Amino acid sequence: MPKKIMNVLDRLETTLRVRGGHQLSGSIETHGAKNAALPIMAAALLAKTPVTLHRVPRITDVSVMWQLLEAVGARIRSEGKDTITIDPSDVSTHRAPYTLVRKLAASFDLVGPLLGRFGRAEVPLPGGCILGTRATDMHEQAFRALGAEVSNAHGYLIAKAKRRGLVGADIEFRQPSVGATKNALLAAVTAHGSTTLRNVAMEPEVVDLANFLVAMGAKVAGQGSDTIAIEGVRELHGVEYEVIPDRIVTGTLLLSGCATRGDVTVQRCVPAHLEALLTKLGECGVKVTTGEDWIRVVADRITGGTDVLTAPFPGFPTDLQPPMLSFLCTAPGTSVIEETIFNARFSYVNELARMGADVRTAIDSNTALVKGGTELSGAPVEAPDIRAGAALVVAGLAAQGETEIMGLEYVDRGYERLEEMLSALGGQVQRSSGIAPALEPLGTYETTAYPKVV
Repeated sequence: MPKKIMNVLDRLETTLRVRGGHQLSGSIETHGAKNAALPIMAAALLAKTPVTLHRVPRITDVSVMWQLLEAVGARIRSEGKDTITIDPSDVSTHRAPYTLVRKLAASFDLVGPLLGRFGRAEVPLPGGCILGTRATDMHEQAFRALGAEVSNAHGYLIAKAKRRGLVGADIEFRQPSVGATKNALLAAVTAHGSTTLRNVAMEPEVVDLANFLVAMGAKVAGQGSDTIAIEGVRELHGVEYEVIPDRIVTGTLLLSGCATRGDVTVQRCVPAHLEALLTKLGECGVKVTTGEDWIRVVADRITGGTDVLTAPFPGFPTDLQPPMLSFLCTAPGTSVIEETIFNARFSYVNELARMGADVRTAIDSNTALVKGGTELSGAPVEAPDIRAGAALVVAGLAAQGETEIMGLEYVDRGYERLEEMLSALGGQVQRSSGIAPALEPLGTYETTAYPKVV
């Protein structure tokens, strides 16, 4: 990353202090979607000319992807608050460095663009948060169907197209997979002939990636349904494009308002992306109203809990399961949450128990029983991953006393200055190196740069 970009993380601590018992109220804007921005940045490698992206969140995961793209030869510059320009014209290698890939699961999105551009890709197996098994078999299935030879060696996935290059194919996934859908789409847009992807992921972030590729000149149809049709083109061109709003950040802010029995409006979002969450909040007694690009929750009278089953879109998103569970700890009655996407997602439950939450999970079970209505109390806790960190923040906002959340570096991977957004809504939240006798006013400093990861 260019030296002119400030090393923001060097100026920040990795602990968050939250003083609970304050109702959140007011209006706040969400930022661009992490899970859309990352594959779109990777897709820019397929362009022949520069790509300008707006509403790119200033989070560390974006910084890792930034450094990955630079490592393969792309030139990137910041154009202001949340705009970047990627020039891929000098990209010269098909091999991604392990030191960066190990930090980010989404780095595996590079396989498709590198394979499409060079006919060869060598990318380490994905890293990032430890949420359970991250299989690559469906990615490999797609690459092989498109005519590539695929192998694993020394921790790398190696895909190599045959002499005639990638060729369109009919590919059906055994189950919807966001990662495999993205990589198959990225590899197929410049393959020879037609490709049909069946039983694909329908998440809004996948749709946004497809729409970005179309804006660059790709021929893609059916995104948002379970079947995507692709007609390969010879090359793609640069474009100016705005990333969709982050539905997970939006949901976290709404759940923060609900947990504190507040009145919160999130603007510049897409309500249709959060229908599953809004339905469940309504079942708990939350008053939910929506407009074209805003959602308001009024949680002055929570009547009970609800049961949640995570599922691919349009089902309840797995990334909102942790903060939803924290909210349900404050709701009267018993709730059941079943996690169907990741097999190690409840690692944060023990941390909630330190705050007085009554949550029980059986050994080797992906189901949590939540007995709500108990009063949470502030305690020192540690975030094991991005969304678990958000869950602890939600719990801290609802708890009595002060909560110290360690592992803030995880939260920074997916949320752009979460403490500032919550403070703007009346929350008492502050970065700190430890628990101080009193919560001092939140200081201000520039956050216009993208954090640098070292």
